[in-house]
Amino acid sequence: MTANKVSTPRKKQLVIAGQRIARGRTYDLEIAYSENFAGEEMCVPLRVIAAPKPGPVVFLTALVHGDELNGLGIIRELIYDRELMLDCGTLVAVPVVNLTGLENHSRYLPDRRDLNRSFPGSAKGSMSARLADAIFRGVISKCDYGMDFHTAAVRRTNYPNIRADLNDANVAGLAEAFGCELIVHNKGAEGSLRRIASAAGIPTIVLEAGEVWKIEPAIMEIGVRGVLNVLAHLGMISARILKPPYQLNIRRSVWVRAERGGILNFHVRPGGFVRKGDPLATNLGIRGRHKRTVLRAPADGIVLGMTTMPAVKPGEPVVHLALPARSLDSCIKRMASQDPGSLHRRLRKDLATNIRISKPGTPGDTALPYRFS
Repeated sequence: MTANKVSTPRKKQLVIAGQRIARGRTYDLEIAYSENFAGEEMCVPLRVIAAPKPGPVVFLTALVHGDELNGLGIIRELIYDRELMLDCGTLVAVPVVNLTGLENHSRYLPDRRDLNRSFPGSAKGSMSARLADAIFRGVISKCDYGMDFHTAAVRRTNYPNIRADLNDANVAGLAEAFGCELIVHNKGAEGSLRRIASAAGIPTIVLEAGEVWKIEPAIMEIGVRGVLNVLAHLGMISARILKPPYQLNIRRSVWVRAERGGILNFHVRPGGFVRKGDPLATNLGIRGRHKRTVLRAPADGIVLGMTTMPAVKPGEPVVHLALPARSLDSCIKRMASQDPGSLHRRLRKDLATNIRISKPGTPGDTALPYRFS
């Protein structure tokens, strides 16, 4: 699938956060959305990079959820720690949408609402609604394409994957170009930035990767590479699009949940391949190594995400499996042929660093699983 590239200049003058954007300039701007107790404006910072030539206008957003820092690392690396040169078009980067969430180490805003369920927002609504409205009117609505960066929820990690509405050819084109192995099909939740932007004719994808409260180096690397891939795909930069070892569209997934309370020994890592019946985790009693249950894969799949919390109660999510529509054999072969130092191999190792992984049947053995993962 290939997105329709924007090849004609915009007819109207581009205005972002009230600033008329001139070609060939970079702007550091702010969008005001509320006031603090002292009556001072609360603002969202952003940077606009305009190439000398017209072309697509693309937004990048991070920290819509205030504890999901990986996107901040990606955007900082792209636009502050290096000099990004565009051949055409405009990039609008919002490294921290939910600044109060970041300050409070919280997913939510002070009004306890989820900003990613509040779009397109309202200028006369709650704090979340007002922030959503300011971002949507001031940035999102002015753009042609978008990328939004997220992580797993607290006490979980996600193997990098793109969330996209694969029934929209333009969205599917962006998702494929980004270059993750896994593209998970869904429209997004009601009120989410991605869903509302795409419905407004602004094809938008989400990168889900890593954990909260961290900037993870390998995640940052995959995010930067993915953004550059998309910009090259849209003709905004001159660069070779870097492809993953394999790529699958995922339309089905399942959470494998704990059956008993206890302490988990994991046997898989994020991004790993499993066969139907493979042990995913062994549930041990808190007083010793007596096995309570062994959680097994209900089908062939790929570990899309998993808990990082080994203590569980019945019903709590343990492993999120992506269920491909085709055989895993070619994917396993392609991954096995990758150099150990390659990005996609390093990702699997890095994401498993803080998870105790053992061989099935040997609770005290901390060696990695027997099958390449």
